[in-house]
Amino acid sequence: MKIVSGGVCAAKGFLAAGMHCGIRKNKSKKDLALIYSQCPANAAAVYTTNLVKGAPLGVTKANLSDGKAQAVICNSGNANTCNADGVAVAREMCALAAQALNISPQDVVVASTGVIGLPLSPEPIAQSIGALAEQLSPAGSTAACEAIMTTDTYPKEFALAFSLGGKTCHIGGIAKGSGMIHPNMATMLVFLTTDVAISTAMLQKALSGDIQNTFNMLSVDGDTSTNDMAVLLANGMAGNPEITQEGEDFTAFMKALNTVNVHLCRSLAGDGEGATKLLECAVTGAADPATAKTVAKSVICSSLTKAAMFGADANWGRVLCAIGYSGAAVDVDRISVSFRSAAGVIPVCENGAGIPFSEELAKQILLEKEIEILVDLGSGEAAATAWGCDLTYDYVKINGDYRT
Repeated sequence: MKIVSGGVCAAKGFLAAGMHCGIRKNKSKKDLALIYSQCPANAAAVYTTNLVKGAPLGVTKANLSDGKAQAVICNSGNANTCNADGVAVAREMCALAAQALNISPQDVVVASTGVIGLPLSPEPIAQSIGALAEQLSPAGSTAACEAIMTTDTYPKEFALAFSLGGKTCHIGGIAKGSGMIHPNMATMLVFLTTDVAISTAMLQKALSGDIQNTFNMLSVDGDTSTNDMAVLLANGMAGNPEITQEGEDFTAFMKALNTVNVHLCRSLAGDGEGATKLLECAVTGAADPATAKTVAKSVICSSLTKAAMFGADANWGRVLCAIGYSGAAVDVDRISVSFRSAAGVIPVCENGAGIPFSEELAKQILLEKEIEILVDLGSGEAAATAWGCDLTYDYVKINGDYRT
């Protein structure tokens, strides 16, 4: 695999664009994105588990019932959630995009992100969709990524090139998410594209399987959003033999998909609202994968642990506390904990008890921008990784007046 430029447009046949259409008051902020495949694509998606769901999710799910899509339209600044006319507006967004692209409205994925409970007028979208379609470009990934951002401080995009059946293939994507991010997919907006030829069934299997180890292991603030989804489009333009079952090619595709998703997860975690540090909890020595995941999630979701990391305080007791209330069946007397960063590594707990360590060295390690919390449960061979961020004063500032 090789990292390449292009993001959501790295795959053959995909174009994208983003612009300000007037949904957001700040005219310097893009608020409408469009992604287009030059031929129909197989499609897979996963959706938020929140019972309160944005109107676009239901419309998208219905549109993808045939496993096909050719475009994605997404606005920021307004979630189109808990609105009486939300479904009608989401359908109109599909119709507007379809008309501009000369495709069926049922082949459009629609998404929205922003404030909940605020009516969304389709008028700005109707007035701008033609210009947006004209701006579609193989170089449009960053503009589209900027258009789906809310409190994100930078665009998240990534792409890879790899080989399948003697053909060069690509997979890439863009993502947004800074707050209201918590395990159990979906946890944000993620749009992935690939030129790999793969059946809809195998595409869904790949996406649904991978999120268990990527996006479902990501948490910023413990709030599962109402609008989030991950969508994967595959247009087959790479010309590889179509993947219709498990095997060597499917394994290679899964590896590429996982690499992209892990990169996006890390980018999302590191840009959590008000965050100053990316946190990664790597659990090893678990009796089984479920235990490893439960422990990693609990540590990364612990507000006290997150606050300690913000203050560069090696308060390992908070890690043990999070493990203890996780619900996982662990032998506390076998747990070891270390902190690691670019500044070094320092063990702080062995066999469930504290050990002498240099507070000065620990401070230097925890002052870095990326911190690894290493947990060894000492009870098996299973492992899991979760991602998150520190908890800062700015998180409260951002969310204290998010709507107003």
